Amino acid sequence: MRQVPCPRCGTLTPYGPENPWRPFCSERCKLIDFGDWAAERYRLPLPPDEDAAGPDEPGPEDPEKDED
Repeated sequence: MRQVPCPRCGTLTPYGPENPWRPFCSERCKLIDFGDWAAERYRLPLPPDEDAAGPDEPGPEDPEKDED
């Protein structure tokens, strides 16, 4: 059986259908990780083109904010 480290605590745990919380070692670790996502402690980076325009700056899809 393949063993992988739990993403939350690092404990080696079986990665297979007999582990209902895979890739986590327990329901507790799975819920803690889910709570971190829900609280926005993890964030996915934006692609560089979307990151360039701030909230008050016009973006390519927002021509109405264009100042003449």
